[in-house]
Amino acid sequence: MIPYARQDISDADMAAVVQVLQSDFLAQGPQIPLFEQAVAGRVGVAHALAVNSATSALHIACLALGVGPGDVVWTTPITFVASANCALYCGADVDFVDIDPRTLNMSIAALEQKLATAERLPKVVIPVHFTGEPCDMAAIGALAKRYGFAVIEDAAHAIGALADGVPVGACTHSDVTIFSFHPVKIITTGEGGMALTNRADLADRMALLRSHGITREPSRMSGPSDGGWYYQQVDLGLNYRMTELEAALGVSQLGRMDDFIDRRHALADRYDDLLADFDVVTPFRDPGHRPALHLYVLRVKNRAAVFDRMRDRGIGVNVHYIPVHTQPYYQARGFAQGDFPQAENYYAEALSLPMYPLLSDADQDRVVAALGECLA
Repeated sequence: MIPYARQDISDADMAAVVQVLQSDFLAQGPQIPLFEQAVAGRVGVAHALAVNSATSALHIACLALGVGPGDVVWTTPITFVASANCALYCGADVDFVDIDPRTLNMSIAALEQKLATAERLPKVVIPVHFTGEPCDMAAIGALAKRYGFAVIEDAAHAIGALADGVPVGACTHSDVTIFSFHPVKIITTGEGGMALTNRADLADRMALLRSHGITREPSRMSGPSDGGWYYQQVDLGLNYRMTELEAALGVSQLGRMDDFIDRRHALADRYDDLLADFDVVTPFRDPGHRPALHLYVLRVKNRAAVFDRMRDRGIGVNVHYIPVHTQPYYQARGFAQGDFPQAENYYAEALSLPMYPLLSDADQDRVVAALGECLA
């Protein structure tokens, strides 16, 4: 089976992890700040906080921005459920903004219209850089200033992407950006995520929240310290810490990120050429952007039949994503089929082809040949 995605682990990656196993620290050691500094320097942001998943990063970002009961957070229906669930963890409500059928990202026109007619404005909007194609963050940032909401960029697919020459993660038009390091993403730490921000207040709050709400800093304590061993819990935090093993793997992987993305672009270019005469819609790529190309998503007729036929031929196609508002949990919260028609139309035809740096040209040719047979 050719999978739709897989990690690329080198001898250097393994050596980095073994070195940590032989060190004095498996948790809360020097590799975590090293990884944070490396990512922050790479994207040009002031603060980066490594955590155990992108879901955790979304959660503490919402908490740091004050999301709570009575608030509403808007995101896109074409994303993994974590982009919406993070608001519910805080006791807030969730709503969605339909997608642009070309970019598959949150529609700026739909967002602007929804804001203009909203009875309750969002506390936070979470645009998703779907497939690694950057959203129009300048437009979203301008709307944020006009309507007074905060912005969390869900860039789980988009580390290494550039929008008009600016790295995704620089938080030029947002309060926080989130990265994912799941094994199928651009780089991996096994599991893991990161929250990035230029705001010191948000960085301090997220750092506290990821580690139980506990501090050893006398300036944050109420009353004097009892001694060198002393700590205080000053907030209700969580254990969202990344391990040293994961951080060491992340540092090593980051050194090959450009090579990974270059290979993804070569594969996408080949797919574009090989599929030019097929009865499919190939992915849009903004000429002003350099997307990370986490996914290569086609739109095909008779998607369910094509999916089954491809799997029968050993091609691990997948579907990204089932619109969040159609999930039973969200239907029970009042959402219904027909609420976001562009997202639903996209979902009916979406098919993700294998896309990962280790995919060979020969295996890609096999994917395309199988797709031709299945479409016929």
